[in-house]
Amino acid sequence: MAIDRLSIAGFLLGFGGILFGQFLEGGSLTSLINFPAAFIVIGGTAGAVMVQSPLSVFVRAIDILPWVLRGPPGPQRGLVEMLIKWSTVARKEGLLGLESIAESEQDSFLKKGLRLLVDGAEAAVVRSILEIELDTREERDLRAAKVFESMAGYSPTIGIIGAVMGLIHVMSNLADPSSLGSGIATSFVATIYGVGFANLILLPIANKIKAVVYEQSAVRQMVVEGLIGIAEGSNPRIIETKLAGYLE
Repeated sequence: MAIDRLSIAGFLLGFGGILFGQFLEGGSLTSLINFPAAFIVIGGTAGAVMVQSPLSVFVRAIDILPWVLRGPPGPQRGLVEMLIKWSTVARKEGLLGLESIAESEQDSFLKKGLRLLVDGAEAAVVRSILEIELDTREERDLRAAKVFESMAGYSPTIGIIGAVMGLIHVMSNLADPSSLGSGIATSFVATIYGVGFANLILLPIANKIKAVVYEQSAVRQMVVEGLIGIAEGSNPRIIETKLAGYLE
């Protein structure tokens, strides 16, 4: 899968705009660097969401994180042509002619559908089984996307906690007034990290993954309709016309 250039451009523009604005205002870019604040925000946010999430959901969230920059693996292009080819084979050789294709297919969803056809399952049974898997996959991946959505909810609050901790440290050093200004400024960096982490990274990641999940569900639904057409012995041209609606 090709890298999603729009996502990369979005991340660069988001962070670049903030940093460039800081520069135009005459502020120092190094003033935005604070490792203790980063540890508080990242560690606190990650810890909170780990407590909230079941292990399987959290692991799935990590697995699908690359979808933000690269789509999920599996056939994306040429699916309609592939389904039409399969329907032609089935019309000429019968459904058993798809057995060798089913054995060599790598995608688990397509492989299951082909195996059902080869085994002679009724069209209604094929639809029921595949749609159950489709719904299960979609629900699993949407739950994983919500992990990042939850992190976006915790992050600003953890940032405020970091700011308050910084202020406590400042207040404990009131005997040195010369350091109060810089100390207070530094303490609020945690708030910037919390809000920025949520709105520039976590929420965009969650919404991008959701968009990919919905797109994948549409692709799988198209596959289901194609396989049903094959099971019913429909003319390949009729199947092609039906599937063309998904490409619109």
